[in-house]
Amino acid sequence: MPAITSANVANAIVKLVAADALPALVGNLVMGNLVNRDYEPTLAQAGDTVNVPIAPQLVANNLAEGGTVSPQNPSMGNATIVLNTHAEATFQIPDVTKVLAVPDLLKVYMQPAVAAIAEKIESDLLNLYAGFTSNAPLGTAGTSITEALLDQAETSLFQAKVPASQPKYLVVDSNTYSQMRQIPRFSEFHTAGDAGLRTLIDGSIGKIKDFFVFRSQYVPKTGSSPVATHNLAFAKDAIGLVIRRLPQPLPGTGAIAEYAELGNFGMRVTMSYQPNTLSQQFTVDVLYGCAVLRNNHAVQVNS
Repeated sequence: MPAITSANVANAIVKLVAADALPALVGNLVMGNLVNRDYEPTLAQAGDTVNVPIAPQLVANNLAEGGTVSPQNPSMGNATIVLNTHAEATFQIPDVTKVLAVPDLLKVYMQPAVAAIAEKIESDLLNLYAGFTSNAPLGTAGTSITEALLDQAETSLFQAKVPASQPKYLVVDSNTYSQMRQIPRFSEFHTAGDAGLRTLIDGSIGKIKDFFVFRSQYVPKTGSSPVATHNLAFAKDAIGLVIRRLPQPLPGTGAIAEYAELGNFGMRVTMSYQPNTLSQQFTVDVLYGCAVLRNNHAVQVNS
């Protein structure tokens, strides 16, 4: 059995914090869980560029009897995503041993830090709405969303040849979500069955017009009178979120880092000692970039 040393304890503390950090981050994300995520455990620096290949379009030719094939020279598409966001949240704990003895205290410190990072990722993803220009924006600023508008949004994505096998999502703000819950045909048991009952009793829309509906507090708003709410209807490949590992701190600098990785998410947790405050400082950070992948796989649904 290895001896218990201060170095072992320090590493164990960082691992414990990292283990709590990532599940909390994933749980606070809406858009981050819906878009096309690319994560590789390779080291990167802010400003690095990641090229995401996009499959080309091919056409089917009729091969007549005795004829020859028609070779095609498709051009592979490419989306460039720059790792231009290094989001961090830092907090200090005066007596870290007390926090380790009471795990609930650790969550009290961790959750606000992780929520702040989730908010940053969420806002950046939703603010890509202006980049979707292939499909004409739907809806009018300051006007309630209607069943006809939802139908039009789904039709736009179908006409843009979004594969039927791909789930389609609609992310809206709280007011728009409330408006949708009051669309008569979808909020009553006698017209929508169990789905209408869930909307009426539980307040959960679930799925409507082939869209899985989610609400977010970070849907962007522009203008003043009327305010335009830029809700977004999209398929997974409309947006890319690329996350990469940050390097370990230099040895001997007094900082210890641990990686927290789950699925297509990764973040770093760093612990260091702050002599000015006689406390342990924890920094939770993540390096990422996001961009439009397929312009025609999303449409603005304004309200």
